[in-house]
Amino acid sequence: MADNTDSVPEVPLALVSNSFLEGKIAQMRNRPVPWEGYQRANLITSEQFDLIQRIDKKSPEEVKALVDERGDTYANLYLHLLDTLNRPDTIQHVLLLIDNFLTGEISICLLAWRDPNFSDIHRYFIDHEEHVRYFHEASKKNSSYPFEPLFKYASIFLASLSLIVHSRNMNHRRHLRVNDDFVPLQASKILTIFACSASSPASVDLSPYFSWVATQLQGDDLRLVDLVVQELESVLRVREYRLTFWNTTKAPEALINILRRVSPGPQMQYQVIFCLWLLTFDSQIAATINRQYDVIPLLVDIAKSAIKEKVIRVVIATFRNLVEKQPEANLAAMLVAKLLPFTENLSTRKWSDSDILEDIEYLKNELQENFQSLSTFEEYSSEVETGKLTWSPPHKSEVFWKENAQRLNEQDYRLLRILARLLSTSQNPLVLSIAAHDIGQYVKYSSKDAKKIVQEIGAKQRIMELMTHEDQDVRYQALSAVQKYMTNAWEF
Repeated sequence: MADNTDSVPEVPLALVSNSFLEGKIAQMRNRPVPWEGYQRANLITSEQFDLIQRIDKKSPEEVKALVDERGDTYANLYLHLLDTLNRPDTIQHVLLLIDNFLTGEISICLLAWRDPNFSDIHRYFIDHEEHVRYFHEASKKNSSYPFEPLFKYASIFLASLSLIVHSRNMNHRRHLRVNDDFVPLQASKILTIFACSASSPASVDLSPYFSWVATQLQGDDLRLVDLVVQELESVLRVREYRLTFWNTTKAPEALINILRRVSPGPQMQYQVIFCLWLLTFDSQIAATINRQYDVIPLLVDIAKSAIKEKVIRVVIATFRNLVEKQPEANLAAMLVAKLLPFTENLSTRKWSDSDILEDIEYLKNELQENFQSLSTFEEYSSEVETGKLTWSPPHKSEVFWKENAQRLNEQDYRLLRILARLLSTSQNPLVLSIAAHDIGQYVKYSSKDAKKIVQEIGAKQRIMELMTHEDQDVRYQALSAVQKYMTNAWEF
């Protein structure tokens, strides 16, 4: 991962290995499919029935031969059925037919992905891409293909177990009852294949899919979370999709919060951080990810306690992206999170992967250089932004406050508002003590409008409440802040 250009490893076409979904697929395959009944009920035409009969329940070799002969016909048929049918059982069967269309190559690729001695992976990727191509070519007949029919099934409302199907080409909504989660899960897997193989990804809007992803990432079923994270590992390799995911409501937060759950496990940690690594190739994301989600101290903590080398490797690679893409937004926060001594420690270890040492040395050098030029106020600002306050030297320096109290007014009182928010949200007595102390120092050394500003942002009332806090130091710092107001002869 040492070569941090905007190019990432070639996109694997849905290398998703999930026992939960595979088990459901196996169950579905063993069920008899009443295609004749569907024809009698006019759910499919006689011509469609004949096409399905030729390919259904056939061996992978027979399916491949039919796909090579009439791949375009079958791709259009399957997408048409998804677009027009609304019975859950028929939708399940159509999704299985698409899986059969692609499964041979995917299964072989999965074996190759797991076995480094497997030599024919490139050939099978090519076969797979040939099969997927038929679905993309269906857009020549219908511009909504191949994505629109599948988007419908990745928009399930969990509360009602009702899948709202909305066609952009028709002015109506239909409600499809879904008895289990097979349909949206299988649809998402196929969507991942289509998204990764699109020839013009900039023209593909994955917003409906990412909205569904955000919902799944917030769920408690780790089997589903694992499936979705694996899909993201493929999709986010495509540069054009990263900002769409990032701008999807709750999606980045849900992904990052997986790391904050109790013991997500090293494999899940690696997969999630791999997604973050991919996201941070985008400069816009690299500029805001830590400010919005405080990921730098989180990733430092994970790396410090990591057992698996690959977890440390992907964390360090992510940090390198952040420094290369947006150094001004991230270096100070890394210094506050004590990343410099950690990289110094890492540089003395032995690693099986030489790339990780290169990334470690790069980070260490950048941090050492920045440490020399980092101003005291920048250090203080970065610490406040993390919300992890400690009694670092700036807090207790009268000189610091004389020179910098007025700077808390910058950017619409951003740092002051963060301190006020910490007073209201933190449960940590140390953080409460320091935040109360700093606001008191701000009032003492800032302009005559300081008291009014502190009152307007809600800090005044909270400081008064903290005068009765159970922690002795919190009470002391709150009382000290009150005294600073009174000493300056303003009504508190």
